[in-house]
Amino acid sequence: MAPSKNAERDAREARDRLRKYNARQAVHSHQVKRRRRDNVLAVIGVVVVATLATLTQIYYFSAGPGHKVSASASPSPSASAAASDKNVGKVPSKTIAKDRTWTGTIDLNDVKLGFTLDGKKAPQAASVFISLAQKNFYTTTGKTCHRLTTSGLFVIQCGSVNGDGTGDPGFSFGPIENAPTSGVYPAGTIAMARSSSAYSNGSQFFIVYKDTTLDSSTGGYSVIGKVTSGLSTFISKIADQGTADGSGDGTPKVATTITKVTVK
Repeated sequence: MAPSKNAERDAREARDRLRKYNARQAVHSHQVKRRRRDNVLAVIGVVVVATLATLTQIYYFSAGPGHKVSASASPSPSASAAASDKNVGKVPSKTIAKDRTWTGTIDLNDVKLGFTLDGKKAPQAASVFISLAQKNFYTTTGKTCHRLTTSGLFVIQCGSVNGDGTGDPGFSFGPIENAPTSGVYPAGTIAMARSSSAYSNGSQFFIVYKDTTLDSSTGGYSVIGKVTSGLSTFISKIADQGTADGSGDGTPKVATTITKVTVK
């Protein structure tokens, strides 16, 4: 017996409903796959951002005492400079220090530190510091002391181009000068910060505020001079306040700016 027209219509409508259902399922499946893909990309993006943030922090604090880093991680000179064994860029002449003792002051906020520089024992490093000071490099906007260490080693590190441990002054230099073979840096020592290469010195320097022993196996750090007055005031007003996050190595809790430098 032939099917009735109603039966044919019902079958046709059933097929249409099935086709529409399958179409909806296909669209839904595509949307699910796209959402999964977007989620994966989003996660990758977050990971990349987090990784870059972590690397940035490593980059910020990868030069100076207490850090063991590869040549490519230098925050002060360029990476290519850090990997070489020669001066790179327009390094101030080592004759600027004139083979003599210099005197001066450096103000960190309202704390005045008197100091002397040894142009005889560290002619190249002292000349760079003198040249930068005379050009007001250290007192331009953004020049801060970005790093304070309070556990095991006791230094404040200053003078980066961007004021946060990063930046390239346009040159890097070496070799290491006047570094103590014992690795002992007495309180008051002023030395140049660097990364792993002996020729990765730039504009950054650090001041030791309590006797500190540093690894001397890679040559140590160029000692350019010493603080002669004001260190106890610095300790009470800045160093003793610790770091912003309470760690033993980080940004000073008391934001510290280089407000004045004189040399003569």
